[in-house]
Amino acid sequence: MITWMQKHKKYLIITIWISTIAFVGAGFVGWGQYNYSNKAGAIAEVGEIQLSRGDLQKSYSRLYGQYNQMFQGNFDEEKAKAFGLQQQAFTQLKEQALLLNLANNYDISVTNKEILAMLVKQEFFFENGVFSKDIYKRVLSNNNLTMAEYELDLKKQLLISKMLELLTVKVTKNENNILKTVMKIADKIDYKLLTDKEITIDTSDKAVKAFWETKKNNYMTDISYKIEYFKQDEIDTTYTDEKILAYYNDNKTHFKDETGKIIPLEKSKNEIVAKLNEKATKNMALRNYIAYKKGKLTTSIKLKNIEISKTKNIFNNELLEKVSKIVVTSPYLKPIKVDNSFYVIKLITTIPSQVKKFEEAKEIVLPLYTAQIKKEKLLALAESSLETFKGITSDFLTLDDSDKLDSLTQNDSSDFLEKLFNMDKKSSFIVLNSGKIVLYRIVEQKLLTDVEYDEISTIAELKSKIFNDSLIKNLNNKYNTNILVEGL
Repeated sequence: MITWMQKHKKYLIITIWISTIAFVGAGFVGWGQYNYSNKAGAIAEVGEIQLSRGDLQKSYSRLYGQYNQMFQGNFDEEKAKAFGLQQQAFTQLKEQALLLNLANNYDISVTNKEILAMLVKQEFFFENGVFSKDIYKRVLSNNNLTMAEYELDLKKQLLISKMLELLTVKVTKNENNILKTVMKIADKIDYKLLTDKEITIDTSDKAVKAFWETKKNNYMTDISYKIEYFKQDEIDTTYTDEKILAYYNDNKTHFKDETGKIIPLEKSKNEIVAKLNEKATKNMALRNYIAYKKGKLTTSIKLKNIEISKTKNIFNNELLEKVSKIVVTSPYLKPIKVDNSFYVIKLITTIPSQVKKFEEAKEIVLPLYTAQIKKEKLLALAESSLETFKGITSDFLTLDDSDKLDSLTQNDSSDFLEKLFNMDKKSSFIVLNSGKIVLYRIVEQKLLTDVEYDEISTIAELKSKIFNDSLIKNLNNKYNTNILVEGL
């Protein structure tokens, strides 16, 4: 019958992701062998809109965070590749660009006042319940963003929101009457649930390895770097009152309380001493860096060797990013701060990405193999059982009757009924989102007389989805997309 009768309306509405800053506070996530920074560098042109490497990185990072939440923290780069996360990120970015082109054609504009009003409502910049400019700057800095970049993203979001508000969907009286009639239809069915308990799966190394052989290029090691490094000892010294006062006078605007008032000198002394020690430590690290390059590093400084990569990194992503840009002809990296320490790095060699050995990839491959074989075997069982299955006979069912299917969970019941009322076959099977399969046979149908439903909002959701799908399709035809880098 109709998918849009589903009880859970959130699944009905198309989501066009705008470049909001959902990754802020979660940190950037890179991907695979690509080395995209969050700065400029066009990767594609959509109409008059250029898409940068930074835009793609932000879209990817936000998606990665969503999947990682769904996987309860167990999402990684291998799964990201298997899910085609990079392509998903680009598609969402492209749809945003299509809508921005349309907004530009309509001469829709956004004022700085509107951007500010939106900015000060974002709670991840709040301190004690109000917007804090210091926290705003710090959070952006931690995510390798400038205020200009962030506020440009807010402007894009507002432009698209304004434009979509002009394209509202209304429900007609005839549409409402049609839905009222459809909602009165109820089905009595015979049904049977098929689960993976009905099948056996060969999980031997031989079977899994055969599956891995067909997809092994999807399972690559990270690019890794052998480095030599030393950690600069922290300097902790005593400073004269004159030195502390001079630093305070030069930097007093950095010492503010939660109300924005400048903190007096006496209450800032400990922080000033820490800043002076940090500056002295960095200067010493720079001197030792120069000596290191000249082969004159003092023997009291102990050099260490280690191999680092995305998944094996004792430092942080910023340092790894910098190491990845070092060239053989200039292998030294100037002092870089990690946590509260300064490190000086020398690149020894770069180890390219390569196909993982089966033993290394098995842990990742096994669940994917199991899921695919389970799906194939369940489908085969459903097809062979359809004509002769004996199941449970239900009461008359509508979309709101998920509690009347005894052998199914609440989620599986809702999923089944949504799909059942979208089927045009009297007898068939339905694959649920959980991977289970339900065989069904419609025994009888009738019209109910006491059904109440929010028809208007349901039709509006359906029409919005159809409209949004058609809008993106037409904009794809209207605005040309020119890919500037390989792999997209």
